Amino acid sequence: MKAPERVAAIVLAAGASRRMGGRNKLLLPFGSQPLVRHVVTTILASRADPVLVVLGHEAEAVRAALAELPVTFVHNPRHAEGMTTSIQAGVAAAPADVLGYMICLSDLPLIEATEYDRLLDAFREAHARDPACIVVPEFEGRRGNPVLFAAHYRTAILAEERLTGCRGLVQRHPEHVVRVPMPTDHILQDIDTPEAFAALTERTPGQTPR
Repeated sequence: MKAPERVAAIVLAAGASRRMGGRNKLLLPFGSQPLVRHVVTTILASRADPVLVVLGHEAEAVRAALAELPVTFVHNPRHAEGMTTSIQAGVAAAPADVLGYMICLSDLPLIEATEYDRLLDAFREAHARDPACIVVPEFEGRRGNPVLFAAHYRTAILAEERLTGCRGLVQRHPEHVVRVPMPTDHILQDIDTPEAFAALTERTPGQTPR
């Protein structure tokens, strides 16, 4: 792949999992490996390049869970302030020549590499027509993650003041938003609570909660 065609994956793995009852959800077992390793391994199997993982809460433990994977680690010293700071840390660390950024949540373990590639392909097609495109996945009309931003928005992302992500950026540029229908609800199945994790493991019989 030519360098200018690259789309960086920015994996947000800095959160404190406050709703998980004191456990770091990224380190919970998903099959034979920690949840975060499963997610990052899947992203690595896609055509995203490079893959940057933003660390913060329990950074060393999360880094250890991703040992030997070909990723770039980015530390976010402001992670406690909100998700936006992690997005900004990842975007700031991404190579200058990428077409854009795929903002990946690390608690969406059902998304498959082919689904990431579906979004990456849609982004590249949209970018050829509109260098300011934003790609948003949908399932039955419900928006999910990951969202992909053209590098056109780098300065705007780094200046974003809302601390809950870049949803405001999407809302401010509806004329550039491309909605991509997805074949499954995997883009919606994030894990925030012990109940959500239990439901996920029931849905995926090969996974065993502890």
